Amino acid sequence: MAALVEEADTIEFVDPRTLPDEERLAAFGKAIDAVRRRVEADLGEEDLAWIRRVDRTSRVLEVVGRGLIHFSLEPVSWSLGVVALWLHKQLQATEVGHTVLHGAFDKIEGAGRYHSDTWWWEVPIDEEAWHEGHNLRHHQHTNIAGKDPDIHFGPVRLTEHTPHHGYHERQLPYLVGFIWPAFGFTMNMHFTGLTDLYVGNGRPEGSDFLPDRHWRTLLRAHRRALRKFVPYYAKEYVLFPALAGPLWWKVALGNAASEVMRDLYTAATILCGHVGEETAAYPEGTRARGKGAWYAMQVEASNDFEVPLPISILCGALDRQIEHHLFPRFPTNRLRQIAPEVRAICEAHGVRYRTGSWGEILRGALRRVGHLARPLPGETTVGSGRALVRG
Repeated sequence: MAALVEEADTIEFVDPRTLPDEERLAAFGKAIDAVRRRVEADLGEEDLAWIRRVDRTSRVLEVVGRGLIHFSLEPVSWSLGVVALWLHKQLQATEVGHTVLHGAFDKIEGAGRYHSDTWWWEVPIDEEAWHEGHNLRHHQHTNIAGKDPDIHFGPVRLTEHTPHHGYHERQLPYLVGFIWPAFGFTMNMHFTGLTDLYVGNGRPEGSDFLPDRHWRTLLRAHRRALRKFVPYYAKEYVLFPALAGPLWWKVALGNAASEVMRDLYTAATILCGHVGEETAAYPEGTRARGKGAWYAMQVEASNDFEVPLPISILCGALDRQIEHHLFPRFPTNRLRQIAPEVRAICEAHGVRYRTGSWGEILRGALRRVGHLARPLPGETTVGSGRALVRG
């Protein structure tokens, strides 16, 4: 994709990669903006039809899954019920809920229940807290220390710009063994600020989400967490098990199994999109010089991975994390549609576009987490190996 340079009566095609960085990134920004304008002009009923179809499929899977779990008399039908219920929860968490809460349908006439202001997310994560921490902070300041709260989760650091503490030496088993199987729970703790309060994150400032420790601030954080925890877990582990009477344990176990499956799948998807041995991470104070530079930072701080369409749907198109970070308000079907074009634009403008198989990207992400468990060359460990707990 060559840039056009007009001189007098001639038009010369110039390889953008040969331009000075400022001009190269400006040309890159214009090319990305052109994609944005074209897709935004075309958004409409087709996109609503897609999300409605996925949502209906998910609701059918929920009925089938809960019915099989409830009425099963042997392990095969119970297991099929768990899988069906997992598929429902997975679709609601990613392809449907995550997309809606990014505002993908807010400007489409007839969006109805798929408007971000009214959506109730079927995961135990408070929508308001998630919007502030994810949409406004993570997406605006991806992988920038001091701005992006997602470069660490409690005692887990995901970039070198979080200071190394002794407890980071155990971060890989902690991440895979605790955070991932309870991903919905731990993310709600993270975004509401309760992780800052009870665990900490190793930052000198102490808090990502709590501006102070005033009782009103702490009350608000607990209220945000509990207003999602209480109804969600009451439905999964009180209401539906109670309906099964003496076989309550079977329903509770099935609900828990589907929950863990969703959390593991979602956590692996998200880690792959943001962490890697060559994924860009930026020190505190980093600022993009222009829109094109900001777009390039988004691309180079993200990873894609290649999977078949059904797997991509269960990922909520987060296998297209690069496109999602460039266009966070695009519906998932559009992210898949434009991915080849975005890749070509990046390659034409000398912007690194990373993709590979899911296994390859996941192995690289886990290697990076393991590498960050130890102090990097020249880095000093600033804390003990004891667990970090905030009183």
